[in-house]
Amino acid sequence: MGRKKKAFAVLIPAFTLVATACQGTPGAAAQPYIPVTTAAAGPAAYPALPADGSGVPKLQGAGQTTPPADPQGGQQPGGGQMGDGGQMGDGGQMGDGGQMGDGGQMGDGGPIDGGQTTPPADPQGGQTTPPADPQGGQQPGGGQGNGQNGGQNGGQNGGQNGGQNGGQAPANPSLRADQFVDIRKAPRVRQPRRSRQASTGVFASSCGVNKGQAHSNPDNVLAAPGVVNGAHHIHDYVGNLDTNAFSTDETFAAAGTTCTNGDKSAYFWPVVRLRNGQDNSDRAQQSQADGNTGSIVTPSSVKLQFLGNPRSKVTAMPRFIRVATGDAKAVTNGLKNAHASWTCTGFENRAFTDKYPLCPRGSKVLRVLNFPSCWDGQNTDSANHRDHIRFPDQATGQCPQGTKAVPQLRMTLAYNLPAKPLAFALDSFPESGHDPVTDHGDLINVMDDQLMAKAVTAINGRAGTRIKRRR
Repeated sequence: MGRKKKAFAVLIPAFTLVATACQGTPGAAAQPYIPVTTAAAGPAAYPALPADGSGVPKLQGAGQTTPPADPQGGQQPGGGQMGDGGQMGDGGQMGDGGQMGDGGQMGDGGPIDGGQTTPPADPQGGQTTPPADPQGGQQPGGGQGNGQNGGQNGGQNGGQNGGQNGGQAPANPSLRADQFVDIRKAPRVRQPRRSRQASTGVFASSCGVNKGQAHSNPDNVLAAPGVVNGAHHIHDYVGNLDTNAFSTDETFAAAGTTCTNGDKSAYFWPVVRLRNGQDNSDRAQQSQADGNTGSIVTPSSVKLQFLGNPRSKVTAMPRFIRVATGDAKAVTNGLKNAHASWTCTGFENRAFTDKYPLCPRGSKVLRVLNFPSCWDGQNTDSANHRDHIRFPDQATGQCPQGTKAVPQLRMTLAYNLPAKPLAFALDSFPESGHDPVTDHGDLINVMDDQLMAKAVTAINGRAGTRIKRRR
């Protein structure tokens, strides 16, 4: 990013809050895992892990069964319950169901990284159909029953940002020691059984680790195109060298890449920081304003693997498709879209979605981000960045009706981090409090047709992936 862009990122007002593999040798079948239980387990014996490296977890709602408290939602001081100014109550910030329009429904229609900066105003507070939220289903603000008490941004009871009765919104949540738990207490993980039609190969891109923060910024071109500091947290980038808020399909296609096989895809994720470290970057002031402090940790390794489907062969995904996993606002949206998991090397048969793991000596912290892989066959994006590509059934691995299996990206990021509570944390939106459940990642596929065909062939197990024994 040039100097002008960096300066602009620092000057951007805080209220513009918007959210936010290089071919390898095909390995043995690597299957996404699913938790057996949603409660943290006690100490137990640990079976040996497969030698082929399979068994990296794909979790969906592991750890706590009740979503964390929503510091921005529920009842606000001086606000009514659900229908007296919408979800958030009359005194909710912006009076619109979540801070700066980040509400939305839980489920696959939820927002990725924030949605619009300013939700459509309901000047009368009584419309029967809430305005659509392109990032997250319907906005609850101003919904049915809002009536006279709703008013604009909460009306008389709520007022602006709480008004006379509401007072100020609660402070953003802080990182807590109880969010750091011994990996041996994590839920076990499981995987769907493979059928005879399964695609069991692996295609990998080797794109580096973004050493020295060579390519990073607080943008999110997938969820907030054209908005500087649209993520309000720093993203690491590998692959495409152009990725920023203003990237387009044309600039992606023309850019270079860090991937060794010519893969121009854009891969990115929020950084992890050592909390007691010092941020000496030119973005330190903006990061601090967004609540993200400490020194950024470079991953010790980054694996970008494209996997198959346990029930079928895969077909090529289209060029320039946008694919996101996880929910940067799962603290307020709930755990429905929290697909990232946290584990440790040597303990990949256990993982959390809502806790940071404390790893034994010699073991590294692993972030595992599994991406949706059931494409609608038509669209490269959708209004909420989810509807065009969904996750397979977590129990069977089957794609939903009307979709087809495409290569599934799995990001595995390893870090050398101290096994101490509060020592490290994920960058997040200010209102998300660095909660590990908000981990997420993004892919914009820019593989050319030839490279994608090579990936599909490797994953489906054709054209020389098997070696015949000589008699």
